[in-house]
Amino acid sequence: MKVAAVLILLVFSALAHAKSSDEVKALQIGVKYKPEKCDIRAHKGDRIKVHYRGKLTDGTVFDSSFERGDPIEFELGSGQVIKGWDQGLLGMCVGEKRKLKIPAKLGYGPQGSPPKIPGGATLIFDTELVAVNGKTVNLAPEDAAEL
Repeated sequence: MKVAAVLILLVFSALAHAKSSDEVKALQIGVKYKPEKCDIRAHKGDRIKVHYRGKLTDGTVFDSSFERGDPIEFELGSGQVIKGWDQGLLGMCVGEKRKLKIPAKLGYGPQGSPPKIPGGATLIFDTELVAVNGKTVNLAPEDAAEL
């Protein structure tokens, strides 16, 4: 009987720890906004412009192109950015907004990126695709209001 009680306690303890852990094991992609019309999508090899806000799981912002007013531009899928971005932005429409939860193995790994990103950190990015190969989309007023 005591053994069963101890096992139950261990199971509940493990479940509580797993739920409270901020560590993400795999890339998680959440679509926050998608335009009704998607004529331009991001593919591997495309030159894309992305606005982003990078946060740690405790909410600390470590970088943001939104505040600077200057989106990052790079070739998608070429290793110019962290793997979580190369994977998480594929197929994105111009004007689309995604939240990416990136595990350390697809981010900066065990070494992190001191001083702002500790080793092993899960990263959360709010992203917005601004352009693909220099092409942008003019949103209808009702779509722009949602941004």
